[in-house]
Amino acid sequence: MSGIGSRLRQERERLGLSQKVFGEIGGVEANAQGRYESGGRAPKADYLSRVAEKGVDILFVLTGSPTPIQLENLSQVEEKVLGNYRAMFKEDQDAIRRLTSTLAEHCSVVNGKSPPIPKES
Repeated sequence: MSGIGSRLRQERERLGLSQKVFGEIGGVEANAQGRYESGGRAPKADYLSRVAEKGVDILFVLTGSPTPIQLENLSQVEEKVLGNYRAMFKEDQDAIRRLTSTLAEHCSVVNGKSPPIPKES
């Protein structure tokens, strides 16, 4: 399984929803949801619009690239973390990236979810 179907499944699992519930959100039956995820059928725009309203990253589903986080949408805590990160030496930034990647992987294993891993720049 690859492409749009695989990424659609990743988003459904990230949100912790069954195929039945996710299909209902999108306005389709569970078997149609299964065909979307297996690549046997392509989702239509109205379906994608409905699941996007529930938090699905449609850019990621369609292209494999996560929607960039808009800096103006950062909380004060996130701005502080980012500011601290930018003030660090490169070696310390590398250590922080490794630490946060490890913690995110651990959380996904504990929660049984597979969130998309952002690409490192």
